[in-house]
Amino acid sequence: MWAKLKPYFIAVFIALGVGGLSTVLTHNNMKIYAVLNKPPLAPPAVLFPIIWTVLYVLMGIGSARIYLQKTESSYEVLDALLSYALQLILNFFWPIIFFNMFTFLFAFIWIVVLWSAILKMMFKFGQLDTIASYLQIPYLLWVTFAGYLNFMIYLMN
Repeated sequence: MWAKLKPYFIAVFIALGVGGLSTVLTHNNMKIYAVLNKPPLAPPAVLFPIIWTVLYVLMGIGSARIYLQKTESSYEVLDALLSYALQLILNFFWPIIFFNMFTFLFAFIWIVVLWSAILKMMFKFGQLDTIASYLQIPYLLWVTFAGYLNFMIYLMN
């Protein structure tokens, strides 16, 4: 049983680790969110870690499902996992740009690039495993919403 679950644990650990490291690097500056002018739909700060934890778990599960396809189509699996890695790297740097550098316009441009990378990853996942792709829908929707928040914070501050 462990052999079947091991890729899932590792993949979820990697995703949560990337998110956790990004949080550690920006934690002191996240307090700025409380004092920023925010749009009407802005959620309270307490929701962000809960939502991101769920999203990282879904990302990890999806990537593990893709990894487990490696015996059937190695090139396509590698290509999909590289797309996953790219969006994870982009995801890692967005909070640093937003919270540490306070460059809200650049952060918005970055999140648009991240959104595109997520869409590409979902497409590549979908070619191998529909469920893995569907697991990323909440992530894409959240990043869409985060883009709205980012852009409005840029305009309002």
